[in-house]
Amino acid sequence: MSKKSIINIDKICNSVPGKIYYKESTESTNTDAKSAEDAPDKSLFISDSQSKGRGRMGRDWSSPAGLGIWMSILLKPEIQLDYISQLTLIAGLAVTRAIKNTTIKWPNDILFGDKKLAGILTEMSFESDTIKNVVVGIGINVNNEIFPEEIKDKATSLFIETGKETERETLINDILAEFFTMYDEFLEKGFSAFKDEYTKKCVTLKKDVYILKNDKIKKAKAISITQSGELLIEKDGEREVINSYEVSVRGLLGYS
Repeated sequence: MSKKSIINIDKICNSVPGKIYYKESTESTNTDAKSAEDAPDKSLFISDSQSKGRGRMGRDWSSPAGLGIWMSILLKPEIQLDYISQLTLIAGLAVTRAIKNTTIKWPNDILFGDKKLAGILTEMSFESDTIKNVVVGIGINVNNEIFPEEIKDKATSLFIETGKETERETLINDILAEFFTMYDEFLEKGFSAFKDEYTKKCVTLKKDVYILKNDKIKKAKAISITQSGELLIEKDGEREVINSYEVSVRGLLGYS
């Protein structure tokens, strides 16, 4: 198998309830999914490379050709806005089910050891005041051997960690199978059905964290994950629930 191989869509078509939209190269699969007017629910947007891949807070995401999994799932759930962020947690958990020996840094980073292997980016589109669709982007470093200078100390890949090449189509199928099964259960039962499993895989808990909000940083301790997927923190004996702020964990990913 060549590391520069192109994804074989025929090998993943049975894993997608909707349609598959494939491009050999694109700016961003999330952007493609959000702009697709007639795509059905549970469709997959996937590319062999992204020129403008991004993570949370607008950070760039390195997406070289033929080496990783750069895909976005288009969803059209009838749920409240407050529940949308929980889909990030569901997607992260699906990735950890499919890739052994991985953990989660709340809310959206997948780690192998103490380095970032994958990330989740969930975005929404609105029509008037109604949620039009939700896009769950998943980026995974699979057969990368090297990384750009600015992230090489924080990022890793399956190839680096295992010494073996991974067939991307097989991994895509495994992740999608987990995600769509969990997604249907999530719509029926909510995030609480997955809270215990998520908690066991979340390395953020019981550690000191830095909460960045409005350009201000405060140190606290991560206590637990709530029934709705938020992070409960404690500082000076006072507890607070946070949802979508930037959380940096001491000792992980080079944060201090």
